[in-house]
Amino acid sequence: MAHNVPGKHYPDGIPLMELADMFPDEDSARQWFEDQVWRNGQRTCPRCGGAGTRPVPHARPMPYHCSDCRKYFSVRTGTALERSKVPLRKWAFAVYICAASLKGVSSLKLHRDLNVTQKTAWSMLHRIREAWEAEIDDVLSGPIEVDESYFGGTERNKRDAKRLHAGGGTVG
Repeated sequence: MAHNVPGKHYPDGIPLMELADMFPDEDSARQWFEDQVWRNGQRTCPRCGGAGTRPVPHARPMPYHCSDCRKYFSVRTGTALERSKVPLRKWAFAVYICAASLKGVSSLKLHRDLNVTQKTAWSMLHRIREAWEAEIDDVLSGPIEVDESYFGGTERNKRDAKRLHAGGGTVG
């Protein structure tokens, strides 16, 4: 889904009706999230990383069991969705809305679009942004060079206590 998000290089995006067809029910959203979390098709435990997992019949909140650490888990465990009672289908829509927006999304818009409370929408936005920030931190590791940067503002816009009372260079 990430490659079809509208933006500078892909202006069309996915129509909302097509997105609704992608996630008609909770099971399709759960399957999509499982495909994103376990990309190679091999389900692993998010706690210990063990591959000895098995599905548990009729265990709705935690449908998988790890035989290595003997704990139950789901696709939400160890992700930004952990301990959230919001259905995965609404999470999928929220991720798309945030990714498709070029200038960001307000919690009020998400509250109206997903039919959740504003407080829930605010929490969802922060969790999504936090998850994306973790991915960005991996990309921006190592030395970073910035050329010709000016910090601060003009002297006349500063309070008198903050003014440098100096001349020349970039002051003012």
